[in-house]
Formats: sequence, C-alpha cells, structure tokens
Amino acid sequence: MNLANRLTMLRVVLTFVFMLVLLWQGLWAKVAALLVFIVAALTDLFDGIIAHRMNMVTDFGRLMDPIADKLLVLSAFAVFLQMQLIEAWMFVIIVAREILITSLRLFALNKGKVLSAARAGKHKTVSQMVVIFYILGFVVVKEAVKAYSSWNPVWEKYFSESINIMMLLTVGLTLYSGLSYLWENRKIIAKL
Repeated sequence: MNLANRLTMLRVVLTFVFMLVLLWQGLWAKVAALLVFIVAALTDLFDGIIAHRMNMVTDFGRLMDPIADKLLVLSAFAVFLQMQLIEAWMFVIIVAREILITSLRLFALNKGKVLSAARAGKHKTVSQMVVIFYILGFVVVKEAVKAYSSWNPVWEKYFSESINIMMLLTVGLTLYSGLSYLWENRKIIAKL
C-alpha cells in the first residue's frame, strides 16, 4: 500500500477516533475532536497531492478516497445530530444525496463509465466543511466558557440560529448539487 492510500486509510481510522472523542464530556475532549478532524481533513488534501505528484494513483485510491471523505463528513453530521445541534431531516437529505450519487458513480465505474465530479459538488463539499468547522468551533467555545464561568442561554440561541441558517444553506447546496449532477449526466445514466 503506497503513502497516498495509507493517508486515505488513516482518514478512515481518524473518523472513528473523531466521533468517539467528540462524544466525550469536557473541554479537552472537544478540543481534541477539533484537532483530530483537522488532521483527518488534511489527509484528504495530502493524499491527493501525493497520489498525483508522485504518480501513486491506484484503483484502490480512486475507490476509497471518496468513501473516506463521505465517511468523515457524514460521521460529523451524525454526531451533531446526536448532540441535537442539527435537525434530523437535514441529516437525512445529506446522507441520501451522498448515497445516491456515490452509488451511481460506483455503478457507472463498474460498467466502464466514469462520472466525474461536478463543480456544484465541490461547492457542496466546501459548504459542508465550513459548517462542520463552525459547529466544532461552537462546541469548543461553549465548553471553554462552561469550564470557566456559566453559559448564557442567549448565546445558545444565537449559535443555534446561526447553525440552522448555515445548515439550511448547506442542505440547499447539497440538493442543488445532487440534482444538477443527475441532470448533467442524464444521457450517461440513461445508458446504464
């Protein structure tokens, strides 16, 4: 297994570590979860750079890299749902889009067709990462304030509303990217 693929597999392992640590109580657990998520996100950046620059692109990497990415993002949203920071319907839409598009891409790949990522999908991914970092930042700030003084319910309301607005934008982009992907690839999909 080459270095790029090892980084991909490290991201999978870090995803489970992230989920576990984020559910622990206390400030240092939340800070550790944020740091683990940052490292996991960086492995996504570096495995692609290494694979392309050092000619380490493999079938395993092509298959596992997007799966590892989805696992990381969806696990974050799953924990946020469990922590009651996002609403269930938002999570369901995000998961449904990811399952549909990823399954379609894998099915097409199995038939010898390559359905490449669309620009809207890249915007969707950026919006998801931004909202994940925002929510993680909120969780860390809340724990820090609670550790040294009392948490103000007004702040909770402000953060909850801002998270909700950001999630609405992300869900909107997620839906748009899924529908536009299906539309752009409709001729290829029809032949599958």
